Amino acid sequence: MEKLKAHTIIWPAILTVGMAFGTAWAVRGQFGHEQGAAWAGGIGVLILVLVSQRKDWYIKILPLALSSAFGWGVTGMISYGRVVGYGRSDHLPNAFYGLLMLFVIGALFGLLGGGLTALSLESAKEKKVNWAGLFTEMTAGALIVYGFLVMQLEVLMTPPRSEAWALCLGAGLAMMWHMARKGFLTSLRVALYTALGAGFGFAFGNFLQILGNVLEIRFNMWNVMEYSIGFFGGSSLAYSIFTSNWPTETRKPEKWENVTSFLVVFVLIPMVVFRESLQYNYFFSRFREYDMTGNVALISTILSVFFIALSVLFIWLILKKSNFRIAKSEILWITTIYFGLYILLSYLVTGVVAGKIMSNHVLYVANLIIILLLLKRKLVSFTSPVNIRKSSKPFFLYLVAVVAVILILAIVSVSIHEELAGAHNRFG
Repeated sequence: MEKLKAHTIIWPAILTVGMAFGTAWAVRGQFGHEQGAAWAGGIGVLILVLVSQRKDWYIKILPLALSSAFGWGVTGMISYGRVVGYGRSDHLPNAFYGLLMLFVIGALFGLLGGGLTALSLESAKEKKVNWAGLFTEMTAGALIVYGFLVMQLEVLMTPPRSEAWALCLGAGLAMMWHMARKGFLTSLRVALYTALGAGFGFAFGNFLQILGNVLEIRFNMWNVMEYSIGFFGGSSLAYSIFTSNWPTETRKPEKWENVTSFLVVFVLIPMVVFRESLQYNYFFSRFREYDMTGNVALISTILSVFFIALSVLFIWLILKKSNFRIAKSEILWITTIYFGLYILLSYLVTGVVAGKIMSNHVLYVANLIIILLLLKRKLVSFTSPVNIRKSSKPFFLYLVAVVAVILILAIVSVSIHEELAGAHNRFG
């Protein structure tokens, strides 16, 4: 009866985390690249910790946010626009290749994002993660795999675009090897299941995008694809974490750890997003077709600076007031500010100052409100952890099932449309 009760509680928790990652990943569509994915990763783990209601995780929330932001963000270097085009082909081998490679790319996001998040959770006073050693191994793995696959064997996923996927693959393989050697088996399980979920989410999202285009649904279907990878990646991350055993951490992070994490997650990432997507020249080139005066661009830039600075100031004051003894109330405020700022900037970058409000952006706000309401409930209980050593067999069965589903999606896709705009063929 206790096991049934635990699973009854866990699904609302998974839904909440999935919605958080999905919404943040959809917002990331306005910014892209590593910095956008890092912001989404930071938001996702903040919600996950709030859902968990574990006080020992509250204490180390800032290093956790940094690990998640780095893990989800680093894979943002992968180019996947052309792979999406392969999935839009009306030729089955090309369509299946496109969806399958999107599964691989999404899996790399989940592998590194879920893996580094889990390592932060599993690292405790009794068994610490050697982060310097881990990142050295991951860097070496990235260079070795890229050199072997791309430079030597010329295994190319997205010619003529960047093949940075191989760097992320090498880093992910090195991370898994480190986990296996050092006994971080719970983290290894989380990394694998998050990879499976995020990979499926990306492939399924591309299918939904194609379906929406064929049915001529007047909605940003690209954003639907982005929401899909976030939702399924976040849900699988939550499932694997909430069904695992974790050590109770009693050690409070050092002040330099908290300050460094704050500076990277809440200052550096927004600054990079501003530099790449919110400067005056960017706004002017985006809006000049209906505002040659530059007023919209100037106001949008000023508002971006103002809201980023105000958010950083509020978060810092919250942390200083608590003397970094962070409890649920502080995390809830920080999450609302950080998540709200991300959504607000997406409104600015798409022209709210000029009166343009997109329907998908309204849904961002609706999702945030629902998430905050769900956080008021007791959502999860760590009462039915799985046997780590017995969970490998189901994983491989799930992997085969997901690949089979992707093949079915490819068959359905090519049967409902002819060549779509933006389609590419990898093979003749």
